Amino acid sequence: MLVGLGNPGLKYERTRHNVGFRAIDLLCSQRGCRADRLRLKALTGFCELGGQKVLLVKPMTYMNLSGQAVRPLADYYKIPPEHILVIFDDVSLPVGKLRVRPDGSAGGHNGAKSLIAELGTQDFPRIRIGVGEKPHPDYDLADWVLSSFSAQEEKQLAPVLERAVEAAAAVIEDGVRQAMNRFNGN
Repeated sequence: MLVGLGNPGLKYERTRHNVGFRAIDLLCSQRGCRADRLRLKALTGFCELGGQKVLLVKPMTYMNLSGQAVRPLADYYKIPPEHILVIFDDVSLPVGKLRVRPDGSAGGHNGAKSLIAELGTQDFPRIRIGVGEKPHPDYDLADWVLSSFSAQEEKQLAPVLERAVEAAAAVIEDGVRQAMNRFNGN
């Protein structure tokens, strides 16, 4: 299962919080597949990636309830957490960077918190896409992640979304450790 986190609705489409959705959309565009079937609180579809048939998931529950869409799908398709690869935004990484991780805490990310709570574990792989730190300490974090990227940031984001799709394929085909070696640090 490949899950891209975000918020549903046109209002949130180009926000920092929706880079997970955008990675799924890019994958669909590249591979000629779709994630547009509403099933168990998520838009879903299937695509071949990394030599495997992969369930694509875009939760329609809003970010902080993402686990309520992912867990029922994982239960239905009998997919264990270690086979649920999640793509989401990270404010601790600059725009244009990504990190592949085999597991970890939520790190303050409400979508990851929801997944951990619903799945009962933090042991699922993830690809974190940098969306940049908030401009100053007093800036509200929710306002920051629900803001749009600047034109310059959009230019930096385009190649990292492509790398996120490549990293997802690498995780599925070669495993998390190999993908970390290949994609972390560049």
